[in-house]
Amino acid sequence: MTEKLALKLTAVSKTFGGVRALKGVDFAVRAGEVHCLAGENGCGKSTLIKIVTGVYTPDPGARVEIFGQSGDGMTPAAGRALGVAVIWQDLALFPHMSVAENMAFDDMVGARPRLVQRRKDKIRARAVLNRLGVTLDLDAPLNTLPIAKRQIVAIARALMGEARLVFMDEPTASLTQSETDALLDVVRTLSAEGVAVVFVSHRLAEVLDIAERVTVVRDGTLVGVYPTDGMTQARLGELMTGTSHQQQVTAQDKSAAPPVLETRNLTRHGEFTDISLTVRKGEVVGLTGLIGAGRTELAHAMIGMTQPDGGEILLDSASLRPRSIRDAIRAGIAYVSEDRLSLGLIQPQSIADNTVMSVLDRLLNAAGLIKAPSKQHLVDHWIKEFAVKIGTPDDPVSTLSGGNQQRVVLAKWLATEPRLLILDSPTVGVDVGARAGIFRIVRDLADQGLAILLISDEVTEVMHNADRILHIADGRIIGEHDPRHTDVPALEARIYA
Repeated sequence: MTEKLALKLTAVSKTFGGVRALKGVDFAVRAGEVHCLAGENGCGKSTLIKIVTGVYTPDPGARVEIFGQSGDGMTPAAGRALGVAVIWQDLALFPHMSVAENMAFDDMVGARPRLVQRRKDKIRARAVLNRLGVTLDLDAPLNTLPIAKRQIVAIARALMGEARLVFMDEPTASLTQSETDALLDVVRTLSAEGVAVVFVSHRLAEVLDIAERVTVVRDGTLVGVYPTDGMTQARLGELMTGTSHQQQVTAQDKSAAPPVLETRNLTRHGEFTDISLTVRKGEVVGLTGLIGAGRTELAHAMIGMTQPDGGEILLDSASLRPRSIRDAIRAGIAYVSEDRLSLGLIQPQSIADNTVMSVLDRLLNAAGLIKAPSKQHLVDHWIKEFAVKIGTPDDPVSTLSGGNQQRVVLAKWLATEPRLLILDSPTVGVDVGARAGIFRIVRDLADQGLAILLISDEVTEVMHNADRILHIADGRIIGEHDPRHTDVPALEARIYA
């Protein structure tokens, strides 16, 4: 008996301005299968998805079949009619509309627009949520929901359109472990109902957990299709990058080094309580715990975005009370936000402008104008220092991959010559190869004497890149661990208990 295919691509290529983004890629997904599409940023994953959905037309010679029907001349509307849906990382939902309105939106403005039928839309919406085993307030404005529930709304909207083939782009990037587990259960429900799911994620552990097979693409070329049974994260990372990324514990004993950052009983009501910690010169201290434990809130108090209600911050043994981010920068603190897209960079502006943004005052002449040679020298230095892969410095920073954008963020902050660097989830949306490169930079910076506070909910990140690990839960530090004397399963057991 021939297996039923939801999708079959044969010899798919795509050229942009003489550059081949895809080179003869074959890709097949079975009906009801959870299939991972894996590769580094820029490898061609998004291009492949946009060809399936009719956003791009493949080069001549390609063949696209969706549920046995030809996809020649595919358009987004035709793709939706065949049951194809994409849930992009930004979700593409409407924050001020209700849950029910978001779910019914495609029906109301699709190929055959219709008048709003609130009662019928709510009945259909509730039926779809029941299929997923989820309860939501259909009248709630979307912007009142946490990101995990917005993901569910995006999935439900696809099912309202009777989707049979769903692409999910980095669906868990902003979720806690418990929220991720709940989302993966929803994906399993879809699969059991015969919906094919193509799962795109840089979190390799969940890829191996949820997918039956994984297709790996590198530099626009198909590397292979592999069963996840027996596959390891290390092997998958090697297939994606072409390089072995053996993660090893890099912890060093920095107890003799002088303290750079100290907090004493730092408290902000409702967010964190009695936080006392030390980060020493040249030390990487990992701060880990579930999202919502108070990690980012603590960082915001250290850099003046919020004000603590009690306790003390000391930098190089001197009391510090920053009232703004600018105060923190002047004191010698740099902060890489977890939200690179909205807080770390100004996407439409150039790579050069983003790189010098934090030190513009140092580049002004007596007339208050930017000294072009000084700016150019600084930009060239940091692009070379961090090996940022760019076209030209004048290109918008939005044209860079996630890994290269993060290098620009690091360059922007290192240009301030800080004594303390706070990294808040620095690898969100960054692929495995770029992650390794970023953490090599982090270790090099520590070796040069920079004190670093590394905040992450990924246990493997702090395990392999920190000298000490602090466990925060419910706004309190409840444990300290030496990576040399524990392992990932033991640490995860404590954190996810």
